[in-house]
Amino acid sequence: MGYPGRRPVIPPQSHQDDRETLVSEHKHKGKTCRQSAAVFNVVNSIIGSGIIGLPYSMKQAGFPLGILLLFWVSYVTDFSLILLIKGAALSGTDTYQSLVNRTFGFPGYLLLSVLQFLYPFIAMISYNIITGDTLSKVLQRIPGVDPENLLIGRHFIIVLSTVVFTLPLSLYRDIAKLGKISLISTVLTTLILGIVVARVVSLGPHIPKTEDAWIFAKPNAIQAVGVMSFGDLFENYCRNDDLVTFGRFCYGVTVILTYPIECFVTREVIANVFFGGNLSSGFHIIITVVIITVATLVSLLVDCLGIVLELNGVLCAAPLIFIVPSACYLKLSEEPRTHSDKIMSCVMLPIGAVVMAVGFVMAVTSPQDCSHGQEMFYCSLDNFSLTNISISHFQLTTQLSILNVSIFQ
Repeated sequence: MGYPGRRPVIPPQSHQDDRETLVSEHKHKGKTCRQSAAVFNVVNSIIGSGIIGLPYSMKQAGFPLGILLLFWVSYVTDFSLILLIKGAALSGTDTYQSLVNRTFGFPGYLLLSVLQFLYPFIAMISYNIITGDTLSKVLQRIPGVDPENLLIGRHFIIVLSTVVFTLPLSLYRDIAKLGKISLISTVLTTLILGIVVARVVSLGPHIPKTEDAWIFAKPNAIQAVGVMSFGDLFENYCRNDDLVTFGRFCYGVTVILTYPIECFVTREVIANVFFGGNLSSGFHIIITVVIITVATLVSLLVDCLGIVLELNGVLCAAPLIFIVPSACYLKLSEEPRTHSDKIMSCVMLPIGAVVMAVGFVMAVTSPQDCSHGQEMFYCSLDNFSLTNISISHFQLTTQLSILNVSIFQ
């Protein structure tokens, strides 16, 4: 403030320009940081720990068919996104929920919200199961630690990781703050892939071929579609493998760091449905704690990862990817029936319904064996270690042939 009777002091024009430049640069840097955080969050959400589970999907479907299904699911997912964009343009909306609300009214909006909530919520449960199974094996490798100690059991690890890591990270209101966390998760995923490749090179020559290794298709192909992005490859390695133990540690940390992103989605759905998209600080904390508490309790009661992922895939992923985008576009579009987008939508919708129905029946009636916490058969063979090969290739082949079991079962 100037003295009475004096005119306000106006900074020189050059100072004004400098100030505007600094403000502009600050806004630009802020925007760039948020974009970088968004990129890392998307990469962490899409890739995350899911890429480790691809071999399980190949085993379920058969390797040749599994490769074809992988490309097909990728194409369908991309096409579904295109349909959502076109549907949004036709309806004048800018979100998935508003598109379905405009197309099918409140019942459709409510159904979509349930699916959007269940999909990441069940993923949170699966992440807890993976964390407990994986990190318990890591802690058992510490010298002098009793494997039967409750403090290294899967239940205690799930509760501890929830209280110390996932709950505090999930309490952030701005998902952009998870950008650095997602970057760390992505780096760890790269390390995990390197470890898996290293073990392929070192162990591959010692593993005998199986009769059905290159069979084109297997009966569980439908279930493979549901779990195309999940599974735990590290269940195939022995606990005395130090390199794999480090990989398990990285895997567990990656899952923990991916967990908050799923929690953000579940909380956002609840906020949109019940609170008009805005949560006060109190409700933000309460809803986050309730969601994570329920997910933790379920993961403590259910220890079989396979059935959780299969049901999540067929009951939530299939309608979200195949059915809903196609149904919205078919109802909104005025293109002729012979238009390529309409033909593709007409194909995707029934396929999604078949995957959903048949996959659910197969998951319930023919659940996959749960190998939770079990050491693989070849790890207990006398004088045999996957990390220190001490017997000849012929002896190893003979022993495994007698057992007549695939190394990936």
